[in-house]
Amino acid sequence: GRSLRSAVNLKALGPRTMTIDCDVLEADGGTRTASVTGGYLAAALALHNMGLARVLRDQVAAISVGFVNDKVLVDLDYEEDSSARVDLNVVATADGRLVEVQGTAEGVAIARSDFNAMLDAATVAIQALCTRQRAALTEAGANLDILMRKKDA
Repeated sequence: GRSLRSAVNLKALGPRTMTIDCDVLEADGGTRTASVTGGYLAAALALHNMGLARVLRDQVAAISVGFVNDKVLVDLDYEEDSSARVDLNVVATADGRLVEVQGTAEGVAIARSDFNAMLDAATVAIQALCTRQRAALTEAGANLDILMRKKDA
């Protein structure tokens, strides 16, 4: 909801309601983050199919990241998530700005430097996801540059 709403210029959308219902059909963890990343694609395709331009403010995607066995891992599967000392869900824009961070330490607090390393890894992974989103939209015939507002507009 809110993560996707942050990517849409509601004023430019006008008096419309868009409902994004994302079902993850197969997963081994990370269903919420998969829904955000896929939901962005669904929203962009819907806006493209409606013939709207400059309605999106930003490109967003989400990823899980955890601190497992003293290593930072992204896109955690069920086993990794279950054994993570700390896990986060991170939603960010293609250029690395944070939209949402949700996290929990399991019993032992995490050092700020480890938290920052987790955010850095999530940001790199999200940039890769955004590249794949853009490619998928192009393959579907949607031009993300037309859907996006210019940063100075």
